[in-house]
Amino acid sequence: MAWIQTVDEAEAAGIVKEEYDAAIARAGHLYNIVKLFSVRPKSMRAFVELYKVVMHDPDSPLSRAQREMIATVVSKVNQCHY
Repeated sequence: MAWIQTVDEAEAAGIVKEEYDAAIARAGHLYNIVKLFSVRPKSMRAFVELYKVVMHDPDSPLSRAQREMIATVVSKVNQCHY
């Protein structure tokens, strides 16, 4: 398994802390996919914004359930455990 440096929750500051706190508020947990971007805070913020548009945009032609099912299938096909 690959090892990727991330910012620990206890050491998070600035944009990283804001995004960690928002992620926990949204999901009740800080998922590793969010932490992967922590050493590049501007990229982290852009990733989170893209995620919110793709998965939470009320104007999407797909329901939230459909988007979650697509994400689950793609993760399974890619052997991703997130």
